[in-house]
Amino acid sequence: MSWRRSERLMDTIKHYSNFPATGVSLRQMVQFGEKPSTGTLFRASQFLSEELPIRLAHRVQELSDLPDGLNEMPSICRVRDWYAQSFEELVELPRPNLSSDIKERLLRPARRNGKDQSLIGKATQNPSIKQGQYRSAPGQNGNGNSQITKEIKGAASNRRYYAAADDGGDWPPELGAYNTKFADTLEKIKRRHDSVVTTVAQGILEWKRKRQRMQIDHNIQAFLDRFYMSRIGIRMLIGQHIALTDQRSRSDPNYVGIICTKTNVRELAQEAIENARFVCEDHYGLFDAPKVQLVCNSDISFMYVPGHLSHMLFETLKNSLRAVVERHGQDKEDFPVTKVIVAEGKEDITIKISDEGGGIPRSSIPLVWTYMYTTVDQTPSLDPDFNKSDFKAPMAGFGYGLPISRLYARYFGGDLKLISMEGYGTDVYLHLNRLSSSSEPLQ
Repeated sequence: MSWRRSERLMDTIKHYSNFPATGVSLRQMVQFGEKPSTGTLFRASQFLSEELPIRLAHRVQELSDLPDGLNEMPSICRVRDWYAQSFEELVELPRPNLSSDIKERLLRPARRNGKDQSLIGKATQNPSIKQGQYRSAPGQNGNGNSQITKEIKGAASNRRYYAAADDGGDWPPELGAYNTKFADTLEKIKRRHDSVVTTVAQGILEWKRKRQRMQIDHNIQAFLDRFYMSRIGIRMLIGQHIALTDQRSRSDPNYVGIICTKTNVRELAQEAIENARFVCEDHYGLFDAPKVQLVCNSDISFMYVPGHLSHMLFETLKNSLRAVVERHGQDKEDFPVTKVIVAEGKEDITIKISDEGGGIPRSSIPLVWTYMYTTVDQTPSLDPDFNKSDFKAPMAGFGYGLPISRLYARYFGGDLKLISMEGYGTDVYLHLNRLSSSSEPLQ
């Protein structure tokens, strides 16, 4: 039976979309998840069961209000319905009935060194983001509805990512049962949204064809930035919660959920280089892809999400190798070497990728950050499974590699910059913030 959205559901979504999202920092996620007990996990699921519907509602609202007929494209409607369905599943998940004694235990702050530790390290302003740059919701609509404003303020102060408080006592079985059910629901939602990136891209293609547009304008560009940034945040919170709930994932002491407290940059870079060279050889039918030299201390490590870093490195390396092969011709015996240099500072770990792929004219640099801009003559038709596996990643896709990698970098307070020498090559600088206290860019 196929899912249908009701008028009532859309009204509820509209109501939720008035509330602001609550940003969480990497360090808060780690402090929270270090020793997750049934009680802590239940508390986390309470936070998420309020936070995720708000974030999903923002997306549904924005997809419904897209300008210029973009909101009517079949693929855009499909994505909007996925978000609405996920919203409904979360809001309607029945909560367990708890005794007042258990409720009180759940709210008790942790004590460390005799002091209450109810809130963990404060999140600081994200250094790579202008205030409100990726804001996805409440523009005060001028009607000054003070009841809603009061409600919003109240809700935001109740929704907290708590420090792990646990008195070591036993928790009633219905808490554990609810935790499992909640994690299963999140798993289902995550799978449903796997191909959101390509489906939205498909929607933009449908719109370009219908309107006979060559390029997308800055409003749509800004929407895509907000939309994909929000998606990174939603998947981060979901992935983190699923991993914390899954007891088996706790065997590695360096991992808290999907965050690795000692992410080894050299190992990840080495792996990304191998993957990018493999895809390059496969795509161009080369016996030996251009070589990549890695300059990096083997002991540089910091707190990060390895999956994010792998994604960014793979995408940028793939671009460099493609440029080198196209510039020098597929039958060249000896390609110039691409260099990857990793430097460790107090605030940032910076990775520079330098290629001799002929560079980009200065007038084209802004286009590199535009979605759907691609230097490949014919944008491939999109394979909806493309972003489920790295190895299906086309050598040159539909111009999503760099803009999305930059969002990943900025999500935790880093950045991605590109400097080109036309006629020679390009340097890409990937800055990664190692202070890990900056908030998600939602405020």
